[in-house]
Amino acid sequence: MPVTSGRDLERFIGFPYEHYRGDPLWVPPLRMDVRTLLTAGKNPFFEHAAAQYYLAVRNGRTVGRIAAIKNDAHTHEHQDRVGFYGFFECVNEQPVANALFDAAGRWLADKGFLVMRGPMNPSINDECGLLVAGFDTPPALMMPHNGPSYVALHESYGFTKAKDLLAFQSTSSQVPDRITRVAKLLAERQGITLRPLDMKRFREEVELVKMLYNQAWERNWGFVPLTGAEIDHLAKQLRPIVVPDLVCFAQRAGQVIGFAVALPDLNVALKHNPSGRIWGLPKVLWYARRIHRCRIPLLGALKEYRRSGVDALMYHWIWSKGAKHGFTWGEGGWILEDNMPMVNAALQLGFHPYKTYRIYDKPL
Repeated sequence: MPVTSGRDLERFIGFPYEHYRGDPLWVPPLRMDVRTLLTAGKNPFFEHAAAQYYLAVRNGRTVGRIAAIKNDAHTHEHQDRVGFYGFFECVNEQPVANALFDAAGRWLADKGFLVMRGPMNPSINDECGLLVAGFDTPPALMMPHNGPSYVALHESYGFTKAKDLLAFQSTSSQVPDRITRVAKLLAERQGITLRPLDMKRFREEVELVKMLYNQAWERNWGFVPLTGAEIDHLAKQLRPIVVPDLVCFAQRAGQVIGFAVALPDLNVALKHNPSGRIWGLPKVLWYARRIHRCRIPLLGALKEYRRSGVDALMYHWIWSKGAKHGFTWGEGGWILEDNMPMVNAALQLGFHPYKTYRIYDKPL
């Protein structure tokens, strides 16, 4: 059934909290954040997109959900006829999953799309991909989680792999000596300097990120540029948890040429609020003081500097600063499986792949 009312939307939001009850790895997001993510007028994504949400209901009980998503920014960027689905959650029953996929597919086909791709929640700039390997550890901040049964539900319906996204982890707080030596050598030879985020000039720093982001990621598979409003929205959401030392800008000859962002893994604290409701926020804030995990979701440089070693410099900065702040574990990524320069850089830095997320396609 399509979501057509506020009550329906609350059921859509609430289903995962019931569905994952008893799963020790699932991390409950704050419901108010999910509501913002899904709501036109609150999430600037919907300034260039539209979505229809669906619920699967049996005997009055919700047994699944899905969103069909039309992303005009993707269509403009790639000039294809690909529509998207996301926010898929379902009991382990193929007929229920089929009904959900059918509903999303019909909505997309009616809009003229020829392929249904996902999961995107709601876009490649948000949580995306279906976990297909690495089910034994919890997700890091802004990464999805699902059980192994979802893989079979997808592939039995006829979805096929479009691309894999790799997440890498480091379990050491010690910066490898060779990385320190290389970083110092590169800084001297290339004349590259690094600096932390200046919270007193936060708005100006966000403007720098806007300029760099859409240039540094321009050619990646599936890339969709973020609008200024989307970056402002993301910055506002993340500002309360940002550690300035864990955001760095690379500069050369007075020009900013790259940036990297590491964030404390707030999932460690969110885990202690199983209902996801706002009255659990004090407990989240209490546990947020004890986070020793971080995630590096963004690291990039302008095209002409991508082979200059600036990525190693920024990794070294975050690693060494993170250790001083007490972070002992880090996730890097995701990284596209065939982005070999970034994959090799992660491996050389001592990271190793530990989770795989898959983007699926299904012809309509």
